[in-house]
Amino acid sequence: MAVNNTTTLDTVKEAAGGRIEHARLFLSEVRNELKRVTWPTQKEVYATTVVVILTSIFFGLYLFILDYGLNSLVQWIFRRFGAA
Repeated sequence: MAVNNTTTLDTVKEAAGGRIEHARLFLSEVRNELKRVTWPTQKEVYATTVVVILTSIFFGLYLFILDYGLNSLVQWIFRRFGAA
């Protein structure tokens, strides 16, 4: 059986070229999309960063106090009913 090498080689070249063209088209579309993005100002980034930090501190303290209170309650219950 004879295999037609040119057809196989052409198919491989087209497949590889198709991938490269798809990648090139994708990157071009990404660049065009990034041009349309409204980037935040430095003031907006600073303000949202402060909000995130303060919120994290608040919930960290809240969960610490809640954990401490529940732990104290459980320890009191154990001592009250004779657990070691």
